[in-house]
Amino acid sequence: MADDASKQARAPAADAKFGRGFLHDIWYFAALSGDLKPGKLQRHELLGEPVLLGRDRAGKVFALKDICPHRAAPLSAGKLTHEADGAPSVECPYHGWRFRTDGACAAIPSLVGDQAMDVGRIRVRRYPAAESQGLVFVWISADPRFDGEPPEPPPVFPGVVGGGPKLVDRMTFDAHIDHAVVGLMDPAHGPYVHQQWWWRSAKSQHDKAKKFEPREAGFAMVRHEPSKNSRAYAILGGEPLTEIVFRIPGLRWEHVTVGTRQVLSLTCLTPVSETKTRITQIVWSDHPAFLFLKPFIAAGARAFLRQDGEMVNLQNEGLRYDPALLWIDDADRQAKWYQQLKREWSLSRKDGRAFVNPVEAATLRWRS
Repeated sequence: MADDASKQARAPAADAKFGRGFLHDIWYFAALSGDLKPGKLQRHELLGEPVLLGRDRAGKVFALKDICPHRAAPLSAGKLTHEADGAPSVECPYHGWRFRTDGACAAIPSLVGDQAMDVGRIRVRRYPAAESQGLVFVWISADPRFDGEPPEPPPVFPGVVGGGPKLVDRMTFDAHIDHAVVGLMDPAHGPYVHQQWWWRSAKSQHDKAKKFEPREAGFAMVRHEPSKNSRAYAILGGEPLTEIVFRIPGLRWEHVTVGTRQVLSLTCLTPVSETKTRITQIVWSDHPAFLFLKPFIAAGARAFLRQDGEMVNLQNEGLRYDPALLWIDDADRQAKWYQQLKREWSLSRKDGRAFVNPVEAATLRWRS
């Protein structure tokens, strides 16, 4: 009974207001595999918490809370070393306290021989970390004492081809992850926010109808021919087909096929804090267009992301007054699904039961 009460006390609120709080007991994208070099330590901030990301010299990634419990110095400012048994550990730059990559303290150099102390009982928080398809994910538990392994692996994406990413772009939005997510999935803003000649304009709007279906911890706009007013697809030639998928907490990808060729554009939204969200856009492809047009494609992707960022900043002018937001069907149905997915995820974690996807298959119609 006490364990159940403790579990409920640690569980995040399931009815948190939109734009506040974070999902827990779930994988968050943290970095590209190539960002983490053996023996190097990096400081990140995830969900308002300082996190040390590292890769030991054997190539394994790890994540620890980036605060030494002694005097609060960031462990990432220290160095990676090894214990007598060969196990890797992180040495604090202040007093040399060392912590194994599982979070257990390995040594306190200032102790003298007759000062008995079980240093192994001292710990820093360990975050389970895993690599998948060249990406590093960190599991953030609602329980800061969680020391096990996540019940599921990190997500896997289709179309990761072509010998590594062709494009990578990063940006930080001054927004809570909720606003960043619904801003990027919004299907009606394109003709107004993105008006490049090679993409589309407000004058090219027409009625659209797209089929959606539930997917693992999210939903998908099922594979279809791109809209005729989306001119950028023309550079791929042939007859492209595209599928767009969203998965909580903040993963959105578009998988385009042109015959046997593929393009995967993955957007990862990682909450830094309540008011900042890091956006990482990654593109893989084996399409020959990237051999010749990569600089132009990269410039277009950067322009898109920065236009979205500028709109987020403009939106913040209104959000600082904490207004009620008006959601409409069908253009805002994806935003509503996102909120339902978040609510169900939190409730299922709190109740200790399997997640049940609340999204139902539907055809949504809007004009853009």
